[in-house]
Amino acid sequence: MGALMETISTAKSHGGVQGVYRHESKATGTPMTFAVFVPPQAANGPVPVLWYLSGLTCSHANVMEKGEYRAAAAAHGVILVAPDTSPRGEEVPDEPGNWQFGSGAGFYLDATQAPYATHYRMYSYIVEELSALIAAEFPADMSRQSIFGHSMGGHGALTIALKHPDRFKSCSAFAPITEPSTADWSRPALEKYLGTDAGVWRAYDAVALIEDGKRFPEFLVDQGSADPFLETGLRPQLLAAACASAGIPLTLNLREGYDHSYFFISTFMADHIAWHAARLGR
Repeated sequence: MGALMETISTAKSHGGVQGVYRHESKATGTPMTFAVFVPPQAANGPVPVLWYLSGLTCSHANVMEKGEYRAAAAAHGVILVAPDTSPRGEEVPDEPGNWQFGSGAGFYLDATQAPYATHYRMYSYIVEELSALIAAEFPADMSRQSIFGHSMGGHGALTIALKHPDRFKSCSAFAPITEPSTADWSRPALEKYLGTDAGVWRAYDAVALIEDGKRFPEFLVDQGSADPFLETGLRPQLLAAACASAGIPLTLNLREGYDHSYFFISTFMADHIAWHAARLGR
């Protein structure tokens, strides 16, 4: 790999390569670690890119170790990129006792409030900086990209797709936070990162973005019926109502008995990858 990036580890898997990498981020002002699976088809030329955004308390490692995505990514010939969820380091402001804010809880936004604005710039990091690095360092066909995620990462995937419908061919989510500006576990974080003007929060709220005119061709959402955060934090019915009002097709699968964990995500991971692959021309 090039000088921009340090290779932490690589391992062969399903004929492809699972790697973990680190680079110095200008967006966050910190080192950032991310995982990339490159399928065997990439030996013959660039292949599509599928972004996976993780949830609260997670890093790149959670989906890499528990998500069970490599067989499907290899079968369909797509690169899967798993970024971290926040900047990390001694200089990064944090609330160690609060799992819903700070380290592991970047909410895929660009903070505007001190002291968080210097480092918590995950929106710019994903959309601009890491995208450019993937294009430069991997056999990636950046004209064919899709995005999905879990919980906070589902929120990130939905909002990024809605703001960049020309970049992403498809978007799906596992148990996404659909309206973070009013949810118990995200509203306090938005206030700390973005200030007290709730109108500003709408730029990082999927339901609000749809209400404000943003559009995407369709969404796929899987949600466990036994998810303990279903009614207080996730509330997929709000996304369903917004999509219905806007005429956005939404496939919402309520999976009986499944919770919020990677046992749930890994069960339906191959379905999501196949759904994206079809829209990526694979």
